[in-house]
Amino acid sequence: MATVDFYFDVMCPWAYQTSKWIRSIRSERDVDVTWRFFSLEEFNRGEEKKHPWERPWSFGWSLLRIAAYLRRQGEGNDAVGEFYAVAGRMLHEEGRAVHTRDGVDAVIAELGEDPATVEEALGDESTNDEVRADHARAVELGVFGVPSLVVDDGDVLFGPVVAPAPVGPAAGRLWDVVTAWTEFPHLYEMQRSKSPVQQAHIATVFEPFAIARATGSAAASPRVRSRG
Repeated sequence: MATVDFYFDVMCPWAYQTSKWIRSIRSERDVDVTWRFFSLEEFNRGEEKKHPWERPWSFGWSLLRIAAYLRRQGEGNDAVGEFYAVAGRMLHEEGRAVHTRDGVDAVIAELGEDPATVEEALGDESTNDEVRADHARAVELGVFGVPSLVVDDGDVLFGPVVAPAPVGPAAGRLWDVVTAWTEFPHLYEMQRSKSPVQQAHIATVFEPFAIARATGSAAASPRVRSRG
């Protein structure tokens, strides 16, 4: 069985699409996925800015704290995956501002969790510690953005960056491509240019996220990727 540590920030639309792919391949290939936290807010933070844990509410960071709390209280890794699936769908497909303090209550309600979960997670300083630990480990490994995969405790791969996510047999074939990459230790990067048609397609896929961001908090927010 292959193992994958999947580093994500709920706020990143690219990571969400890749998370849909990684879920899909589990019915096509023998893959065990562990969900790991990475904060774009912290990674992209300017020196003059506060750390996300120094604010009462930070878009992506606070969502990760809630996921960390559920991981501890519930079904471990599965609880993180379920939270990410629901929060990601609401944010990136339905255009709902779950990255706001009021909006995240809808995620908790759909999961059937205690309505007090959010306040308990934010009132527990150890949830900051748990998110910081995952993030620090990611940076130590060389992760610089999301989605990032650590395959079989070895190769650290940024991507695949794909929208929309392939499903079924196509998802399995993409997995084969990704794992084949690891056979070449000195192959570092390959990119495809985006035509105007492809750029328009991406804009359509990400439109719900843009709507959610526009209707959410006016506070400073992270970039969705850490490199242009």
